[in-house]
Amino acid sequence: MNKLTTLRILAVIEATSFLALLVASVVKHSGGSEQGVSVLGPIHGVLFLAFCWSAIACAQTHKWPTKTTSLVLLGGVIPFGGYVVERHFANDADQ
Repeated sequence: MNKLTTLRILAVIEATSFLALLVASVVKHSGGSEQGVSVLGPIHGVLFLAFCWSAIACAQTHKWPTKTTSLVLLGGVIPFGGYVVERHFANDADQ
């Protein structure tokens, strides 16, 4: 599996874990259980670090400009951003 494929997979998984963590946070602050946040928090943290590592590895391999690298990394901190990153590179792969 090449680095760009790994990045695309991690982008979707990280974005999904981020959204799950946001839902768990809303549940927690609505008077619900804190268990979701305590379980999903560390999982999302590891996935976020893996996504960042993968993005930097791709940037070095493909010699991305700083703007591209920054936008990809920004996709990891914005809800649904990982899905946008994955679609962007899927469109590049289709061409």
